[in-house]
Amino acid sequence: MRVLGISPLDKDATASFVEDGKILFACGEERLSRTKLQDGFPFRAIELGLQQTQWSLDSIDVVAYSFFDGDTETNLMRQAMQQDEQFHGASDTQASLDELAKLRKSGYHPDFSIPIPGLQPSEEILAPKAWHKRKLYSLSGYSPKMDARLHRRNFRHWVRDASADHHLRTQQLTEGLTKLGLLSKLQRFNHHLCHAANAFYCSGYRDALVMSFDGYGSGNCGAVYRGSADGLEKLHEFSFPNSLGQYYEYVTSALGYRPGRHEGKIVGLAAYGNPEILGPVLRERFTGMDQGDIRIRAATNFYFTRLLAQSFSKRDMAAAYQTVLEEVVKQVAGFWVDKTGLSNVCLSGGVNANVKLNQRIHECDGVESVFVYPNMGDGGCGTGAAMLALDPSQRPTTVLENAYLGPEYSDDEIQAALTASCLAFTKHENIEDVIAEHLAKNHIVARFHGRMEYGPRALGNRSILYPAQDPEVNLWLNHQLGRTEFMPFAPAALAEEAPRLFKNLEGCEKTAEFMTVTFDCTDQMKSQCPAAVHVDGTARPQLVSERTNPSFYKLLKAYHALTGVASVINTSFNMHEEPIVCSPDDAIRAFLDGRIDILGIGSFLVPHPKIDEIEKERRAEALTASS
Repeated sequence: MRVLGISPLDKDATASFVEDGKILFACGEERLSRTKLQDGFPFRAIELGLQQTQWSLDSIDVVAYSFFDGDTETNLMRQAMQQDEQFHGASDTQASLDELAKLRKSGYHPDFSIPIPGLQPSEEILAPKAWHKRKLYSLSGYSPKMDARLHRRNFRHWVRDASADHHLRTQQLTEGLTKLGLLSKLQRFNHHLCHAANAFYCSGYRDALVMSFDGYGSGNCGAVYRGSADGLEKLHEFSFPNSLGQYYEYVTSALGYRPGRHEGKIVGLAAYGNPEILGPVLRERFTGMDQGDIRIRAATNFYFTRLLAQSFSKRDMAAAYQTVLEEVVKQVAGFWVDKTGLSNVCLSGGVNANVKLNQRIHECDGVESVFVYPNMGDGGCGTGAAMLALDPSQRPTTVLENAYLGPEYSDDEIQAALTASCLAFTKHENIEDVIAEHLAKNHIVARFHGRMEYGPRALGNRSILYPAQDPEVNLWLNHQLGRTEFMPFAPAALAEEAPRLFKNLEGCEKTAEFMTVTFDCTDQMKSQCPAAVHVDGTARPQLVSERTNPSFYKLLKAYHALTGVASVINTSFNMHEEPIVCSPDDAIRAFLDGRIDILGIGSFLVPHPKIDEIEKERRAEALTASS
């Protein structure tokens, strides 16, 4: 049975090709359009998938989509709004506002003693907004009545806008499938069931507690399921607008970053701040966790978050929002683990892109193992929908081997692109050994090899690599690539050496292959690879074995033999605000624009045409920084 899975069209539109339970190809439209989080119908990804799988349109049995139609989604939103009215009739935010009032009276003095790479103390306090905005923000902290009134107003506006968007996406899906002659084969599925399906059916677990957390989907913002040989049994739904995804989007926006794209910056900032300054204010806005539910008082009043952002530092805001997120989910997960007796946990949904949160779930009492779907955001929902469309007997029962599900390019195609770019290059039979030698000489290497990764993480095939010994690399390399990041670069590490580098790996080894969880680092990791260790002593590794990626494993083995170090920095191969590179042409352009020392592409090694100049500038900058 052949199923074309299509993810939601509102962002990160992705096409997945699934045949008899095996994912043959999956690719985000952004990688082909070169527009980050591309929305709309994924014509390019579908066309490329047809080429790579050699399917014809006529051979597709089902098209699976991970949302209902616009009318149905709108009705579910309105039902959620009615339920929320009942909830807010019985509760308020007085306790939260009282905590804020106490905090203001006690005085606030931010601590900037630990510097944040790439962020000056003067940038940590937001410039005051216009007076009318400040007035609106202050109203949200004035009284529970005003807090709730602003929440209801914002919720109505959200439903209006979200309804219009779902109708637009319904129209785009209908028009796109009609153009391809596939409209009659369309099947729609509950959004959170799609998240649950991709996590459970790719986990290899026989039974598991499956949890989804995101912004919004089919009337809810998350759900809990029991996964077994009988399928997925719904245990609970988290009703919108009690959304952890929206909660985190609000703080991302309030601190001046872009929601849906820059949440990772908040995770990074959080490690530098004090969560107990604003923690009591935020905790009082949550309830229901002791019963396995999540309720957020005045959930859509984003003005309250902006009020806090006008008065407190970015690091302390981030720390409080991150810590309370971890506490809430850990309590909910603990409830359902106790209630079901299940010790395997599967996670999917945009909130579970939060790698520190995933670590906390792994640390829950009673949890033995955790699997996070590698494309946990909405871009992965097409695959989940495809699995739901399959006959139950065809759904996967073994763990997903790897996430290298995108396109690949032959050496002939690569050589043609290099020749057209007039770049000097050499071909090597053992390109991995040559790259390892360059890394041992402290060269920055961009690596383009094999099939492109599916999902948000670069896993060695579209990656920039560098030794992890220089703790200053986060600042200068991000600057060179035009990025502003506060999380350190992630390490790619030999799987067999991982127990010497990271603590409490057991039960999370598989999901660590996809770089979706943090671990506390050992002293060896901290001393050998400080550039990959965050200020809180954690790292987000990719564990690499010969089974998961033979070529990348060979490279790391060669580097280990040369240096005695089993890990290198692995960051995505792209320029700032661009998608990860897909084609040889993309790779060449990003290599040149990023002024990267070496490009290892297929079997070819390409030195930057201005490598001597680049190295000279870098030495001068390092000298200036140290003086």
